[in-house]
Amino acid sequence: MALRLDDKKAVVTEVAAIAAEAHSAVAAEYRGLTVADLTDLRRGARASGVYLKVVKNTLARRAVEGTDFACMQDGLVGPLILAFSLEDPGSAARLFSDFKKTHDKLAVKLVAIGGKQYGASELERLSKLPNREQALSLLMGVMKAPIEKLARTLQEPHAKLVRTIAAIRDQKQAA
Repeated sequence: MALRLDDKKAVVTEVAAIAAEAHSAVAAEYRGLTVADLTDLRRGARASGVYLKVVKNTLARRAVEGTDFACMQDGLVGPLILAFSLEDPGSAARLFSDFKKTHDKLAVKLVAIGGKQYGASELERLSKLPNREQALSLLMGVMKAPIEKLARTLQEPHAKLVRTIAAIRDQKQAA
C-alpha cells in the first residue's frame, strides 16, 4: 500500500530528526532475509541503542539532506535498511558486523561517519571503535600511568635497601 503525502512527510521528519543527532550511519541491503531474521536484527538494534528503519530511498535522500549523512545520498539505491548509531559511533557497525556472522544475505553498502562516506570495507574498522565506557577506561589508564610510574620510582630506593639488607642477612646465615 502506498504512503500518503502526510505519511511520507512524517517519515522524512522522523528520520531527519534521528540523523541530526546520530554519530554514524550504516546502510545495508537486506534482500533475502526472512521476517524472523529482520526481527532478530531489530531486537539487537533496540538493545544496542541503534535506530533501524527501512525507508524508501527517495524519502531517505530527503531525510539526510542537510545532515552529516548527506554524503550518502548517491549511494541510496536498492532495498536498503538504514541504521543510525545514537549512543556511540560504532554501535550500528557492531550490530551489522555481528549479524553478518550468522546471516550472509545481509550486504553492507554504505558507512558514513563525520560527514564522510566510506565503503563497506570500513565496517569492521568502525565496529572496533571503543564505546563510551571503553574509551573512558583507556583514557584513565593513560592518565594514571605517569602517576603510577612516579610512585614506583619513589618507592624503589627503599625497596632496594630492604633487598640489600636481606641479601646481607642471608649471606651471614649461610656462612
